[in-house]
Amino acid sequence: MIKEFGKLTGPEKAAIMMFAVGEDYAAKTFSMLDEDEIRDLSQVMSNLGKVEARVVERLFVEFANQMSSGGAVVGTIAATQKLLSKVLDPERVDAILQDISGPSGRTVWEKLGNISDTVLANYLKNEYPQTVAVCLSKIKPEQAARVIALLPEALSRDVVIRMLKMETISREVMDDVEMTLRTEFMATLGRTQKRDPHENMAEIFNNMDRPNLNRLMEIIEQRVPDSAEKVKSLMFTFEDLKKLTAADIQAVLREVDKDALAVALKGASQEQRQQFFSAMSERAVKLLQEEIDSMGPVRVKDVYEAQGRIVTTTKELINRGVIEIPEEGEGNEMVE
Repeated sequence: MIKEFGKLTGPEKAAIMMFAVGEDYAAKTFSMLDEDEIRDLSQVMSNLGKVEARVVERLFVEFANQMSSGGAVVGTIAATQKLLSKVLDPERVDAILQDISGPSGRTVWEKLGNISDTVLANYLKNEYPQTVAVCLSKIKPEQAARVIALLPEALSRDVVIRMLKMETISREVMDDVEMTLRTEFMATLGRTQKRDPHENMAEIFNNMDRPNLNRLMEIIEQRVPDSAEKVKSLMFTFEDLKKLTAADIQAVLREVDKDALAVALKGASQEQRQQFFSAMSERAVKLLQEEIDSMGPVRVKDVYEAQGRIVTTTKELINRGVIEIPEEGEGNEMVE
């Protein structure tokens, strides 16, 4: 029998709350927990025994006080670690934090879907072909196709054959593969995914309006010129679309929102407009030009925002390998 409130552990408090709120609310709470959480909580619930009414009452008072007195809450890794450390052993806290600091997703397979194709391919190329086949059979087909294209030719052939011959995968094999991914890949990825500050700043500048970008870039150029050059080299702007071929521009046109394109080109140079027009049919050019002419004055802010959306779409196509940005001076000279 539980008589003393002060000796309750966090899991015991949660277990008591589940019984006290009734089946309907408990069911809703369970629906938001994953399988491991449900198993752990159920274990504690089954071992509670009798809990005195005054303990339950004290628990509700504490819960209400905590919910009402805190005001706004700020969730951070540090705060989460501190909270978890009060109820879990250090090893489990470390494992959970490594897991959540990696790619998003509740399951290993969902997490794989949020990892760069190149990063995933570089990891899988060192694994057994059967393991690679299992992994690629569990992720989305479009991602699997991109990853296979990045694998060494001999391995990709072997993997494809194994995927075709693959029958029902035993739970034991799946558990082994998941454990390997979680312990050897996800945890390491979570610890090493800190981005280079220049990459991070380039990404921020890519999404910034032009006046602020120019102002801040000027400050960086004055104070840390080396860093300014690195950031510039990593940035990808609307003007960089000039490097694309006509075929690449057509790929971009298939993906971008037509309203955003009109606004973006409203504020673009004639040269850049012509680049897009040359990749379109005469009828499409005429309709787009009419839309640009009829929209009247457009705020500069809206132009930059529309151009930013097109840049984002272009970068997605680059990341997927649909188009490429040629490196200047590296085999791009023309011959006659």
